[in-house]
Amino acid sequence: MSRAFVNEDQAAAQADQPVERQVSAQPNYVTPSGLALLQAKVAELQAQHSAQSALGERADKQRLADLERDLRYFTQRLQSAQVVTQASSTEKVQIGSWVTFADEHNVEQRVQLVGEDQADAAHGLVNWGSPLGRALLGAHPGDEVLWKRPAGDQLIEVLRIEPAYTTP
Repeated sequence: MSRAFVNEDQAAAQADQPVERQVSAQPNYVTPSGLALLQAKVAELQAQHSAQSALGERADKQRLADLERDLRYFTQRLQSAQVVTQASSTEKVQIGSWVTFADEHNVEQRVQLVGEDQADAAHGLVNWGSPLGRALLGAHPGDEVLWKRPAGDQLIEVLRIEPAYTTP
C-alpha cells in the first residue's frame, strides 16, 4: 500500500475527532450562581451522553465524540472551580459585584464581574479576567480606571458598586 493512502486514512480518522476545548490558565473563580450553572451543564451533558450511548450502534458517533469532549471540559472546569464569597461590599469592586461606570462621554453601563464560564456580555456578565474586568476589579466609587481595549484605551469612572444579590 502506498504511504500516501496510509496518511490519508490517518488524516480522515483525525478529522472525525473533535478538537479539545482550551482551558484557560487563569484561576477558575466562580460565583455561587456560576457554580450552579457549571453543575447543571455537567448534568445536562451526562444525560445527553447517556441517551446517545443507549442507542448503541445507532448512536451518532460524531455527536457522542462532541459530548465526550464537552463533558471532559466542563467536568474539569467544575473540579477546578474556586467559589468566591458573595460580594457584599459597596465600597470595592469584587468578583460578583454589579458595577455602574461611565465612559469619557458620560455614557453609563452596568455590568457584573463573574467567572469565565458564566460570562455573557449581552446580559452584562463580564469575565473578571477580561480587560474590563481587570480594570474594574478592586476599584472604589469615584475611581477612574484605564480600560485597555483592543479598540483603544478608555478612561472610565466607577459610579456605583452593588452587592452580588442585586439583579439588573
